[in-house]
Amino acid sequence: MTRYGRMLGSLGAMGLAVAPLAMLVLFVSGCGDGRTPLVLYSPHGRNLLELVELEFERENPEIDVRWLDMGSQEVFDRIRSEKVNPQADIWFGGPDVIFARGAEAGLLQPFQPSWAERLPPESRAAGDLYFGIYLAVPILMFNSDAVSGEAIPRDWEDLLDERWRGKIIIRDPLASGTMRTTFGMVLAQSVESSGDTARGMEWLRRLDAQTSDYAVNPALLFEKIARQEGLVTIWELTDALLLKQRGAPIDYRFPLSGTPVIDDSIGLVAGAKHPEEAKRFIEWVGGKKALAMVAGEVFRLPARLDVAREDLPGWAQEALDQIVRADVDWSLIEENGQEWMRQWDREVRGHG
Repeated sequence: MTRYGRMLGSLGAMGLAVAPLAMLVLFVSGCGDGRTPLVLYSPHGRNLLELVELEFERENPEIDVRWLDMGSQEVFDRIRSEKVNPQADIWFGGPDVIFARGAEAGLLQPFQPSWAERLPPESRAAGDLYFGIYLAVPILMFNSDAVSGEAIPRDWEDLLDERWRGKIIIRDPLASGTMRTTFGMVLAQSVESSGDTARGMEWLRRLDAQTSDYAVNPALLFEKIARQEGLVTIWELTDALLLKQRGAPIDYRFPLSGTPVIDDSIGLVAGAKHPEEAKRFIEWVGGKKALAMVAGEVFRLPARLDVAREDLPGWAQEALDQIVRADVDWSLIEENGQEWMRQWDREVRGHG
């Protein structure tokens, strides 16, 4: 990885307060080797970001990819705060419902890559402002050393079993697109079944009573589950597979009643300083070659419909066989998600 990738990547761990000054220094100084800087804001994590940085730079040696890794909500907040003077070129990753808010706020500009027509219609935003590139799948994740057999949770309702009281740890939903979407599914289904969110909020209140901690970042969540400070969580398939690959005591199940399969999207930032280089990256990262590389090395399911099943690694073929897609009204989540989360924070967190 280049020194800029390392520098920007490390800022995410140190916190957002120091990032603007450090990034300003980088942009003022530019690339000492004459390459054009290309800046990605992303929640995708070091493994994926390092992989695409190195491979894209190998094929495009005149471009220096720099990235800042943070939560999905933090990416939105940062791009919005920088709207008058954008520092990012590409918004790379996050649920499409957050991208929809970004589009409404004027944070994205149109660009249609050649692979856009290979996506299902629901993975393409109006006006070509963003596109699904991967599929993010919330799962039930647990410590496999401590949880086995009949105790393994197999559906959302199992999280409310008395055996898990005080043994569930959840990533703070206010910063996590995965958790916002999962909670949004619960509340949207409540509206559809009863006309309001009361039933869903009550379910989340019961989950809060089972929860010992809301982890401030994914790394802490994984550490706590591995150390058995908590035994069960809700998280995303990719990280569960990466942790298992590294030998962590982690396993998972797909919820039997269905899970909100999320379009993990990408878009060109409005006012990007390097739009042509950004378009080249978006075109490249959504191509079949890059999608196959990412699926094989860092466990990402492609959103494109024309990727042949036999071209996917075994884990992906198995996942496609087992995933049950929940019936979710995404427009409800898009329109009401912000207020629902504010209400959850006021009335549910810590009140279970």
